[in-house]
Amino acid sequence: MVKNSRAAILRAQAKSQSADLSGRHKRSSWSLPVFASLASLGFVAAFMVVPPNPVTTVSAASVPATTIERAEVQSITIAEGFVNEISRDKFAIKEIVVEPVLPDAPTAPTAPAAGVPDPGTAQAIAQSILASQGMGAAEYNCLVSLWNRESGWNVYAMNSSSGAYGIPQALPGSKMASAGADWATNPATQISWGLSYIAGRYGTPCGAWAYSESHGWY
Repeated sequence: MVKNSRAAILRAQAKSQSADLSGRHKRSSWSLPVFASLASLGFVAAFMVVPPNPVTTVSAASVPATTIERAEVQSITIAEGFVNEISRDKFAIKEIVVEPVLPDAPTAPTAPAAGVPDPGTAQAIAQSILASQGMGAAEYNCLVSLWNRESGWNVYAMNSSSGAYGIPQALPGSKMASAGADWATNPATQISWGLSYIAGRYGTPCGAWAYSESHGWY
C-alpha cells in the first residue's frame, strides 16, 4: 500500500509538471497575425519618411533681378555682311547689304599754268585745237606740262633709246602718218595725232598728265 501510494503521488506530480510546461509554451491563436501586421506597418512607415533635401533652395525673390533676366535677342557677327539673330523662339539669319567704303579718289595733280602761247607756235596750235574740242585752260596746262617732259615741244625730238619721235613721242614715229604724210616735220600733224592718242587712252590731257606723274611716262 505504501508503495502504491508513493507511486500514485509521483504520477500526480508528473502530470502537474507536464501541465505547467505545456501551458508555458502555449500561445494564443490571434497573437501571430497581430504581430505580423504591426511589423509591416513599421516597415512601410520607415520608407515613407522623406529625408530633408540637403541642397539649400533659394527663392527667386531673393535673387537680384539681373541674375535671372535673359536677353530677348542676341546678335553675333559671322561674317562681313551677315548677322546671326538668335531669339528664344527661333533662329534666323539675316543678310545685310553692306556698302563698301571706297577710298577717296586720288586728286589729279594740277599742272602749272602755261600762260598765253606765242602766236604761230606749236603750243598755240595745240591751244586752238583744244578749244575747238571744248577744252579750256586746265587741259591746255596739262598738255603743255606733259609734252614739255616728253619732247620740249620739239618737232624733231627723237629718243635714242626707244626711237620715239616728235612732239608727242610717237613710237614708232611713223604711226603719225595716219594724221598726215608730213608727220615728220609738221607740228600740227603731230599735235593732231598726239591728241587723238591721248583721247583714246587717257580721255583728256589731264588724264595723261596724271598717269605720267605716277609712272614717269604716258
